[in-house]
Amino acid sequence: MRSWIVNELGDPKDVLNLEEKSVPALEEGKVLIQVEASSLNFFDILLCQGKYQEKPPTPFTPGAEISGIIREVGEGSRFKVGQRVIATPPLPNGGLSEWVSVPENSVYVISEKMSPSEAASMFITYQTSYYALYHRANLQKGEVLLVHAGAGGVGSAAIQLGKARGAKIIATAGGPEKVQLCKELGADIAIDYLTEDFVDVVKKETGGRGADVIYDPVGGDVFDRSRKCIAFDGRLLVIGFAGGRIPEAPANHALIKNYSIVGVHWGLFRRLYPEKAVEIHEDLMKLYDQGLIKPLIYREFDFTDVPSALEVLGDRQTYGKLVALP
Repeated sequence: MRSWIVNELGDPKDVLNLEEKSVPALEEGKVLIQVEASSLNFFDILLCQGKYQEKPPTPFTPGAEISGIIREVGEGSRFKVGQRVIATPPLPNGGLSEWVSVPENSVYVISEKMSPSEAASMFITYQTSYYALYHRANLQKGEVLLVHAGAGGVGSAAIQLGKARGAKIIATAGGPEKVQLCKELGADIAIDYLTEDFVDVVKKETGGRGADVIYDPVGGDVFDRSRKCIAFDGRLLVIGFAGGRIPEAPANHALIKNYSIVGVHWGLFRRLYPEKAVEIHEDLMKLYDQGLIKPLIYREFDFTDVPSALEVLGDRQTYGKLVALP
């Protein structure tokens, strides 16, 4: 099989090497999967550069989520040969390989309707957004949900999941193409933050009340401005800091407006409560089969083009998810 290997740290185009390796042997408690698609994430770039919070020793293979077909299982496994699944291969043997051996607790059966690229694009983004909106924010039908970076991976998932819950969706994105994508995903109002002030639009659309839930994967100035358009009893979800700066919030402002700043650490939630991640996955499969969610895919790349794909991703001009196909 072929795997992308990082032998020394640096930019992906400089340090990723496509190497021939033996197909991994099946170990106890694991399943052997033939990979159909590998999702690419921004943190794959950071891993190659040695800038991510996880720093596996070299050599390692990046790639956090794949879809594929189970080809071998151990005795007494709850899985069956031939099942189509999503899996999250742990480092140092990540998912940018043609075959992976993955612990059973990191494998999830998928809908037969789902394409390999959709499946590989789904797990982290939809689990994060589901946990954020349904668990942490307790989003209710009829509430107003403001989603920042609505054309991104987690943002596009948040728009669809908010719509599935019956919320009114206001989304922000940069540029006409991404604004149009937000509308196609289900946003009732889409704001081009390059030309419009989202605070003014949110206040206008809510009669001055503000958004009940704000989904913020950007941080920085976006977080600061979001505090100006959050409703009484609102929930401001801290998803991440794609904008670079980690913001700070004055406690007196949260007190006066009676809103909550809610952290969303889905990765730790999954480690602490793996059975709940399985429940979320099963519910997401139902929503997919009902046509209420569908992963947004920017482009599919050939497996041999992974370094180029990560370069495209690093330019931050993409939307949705990028996928590599072995």
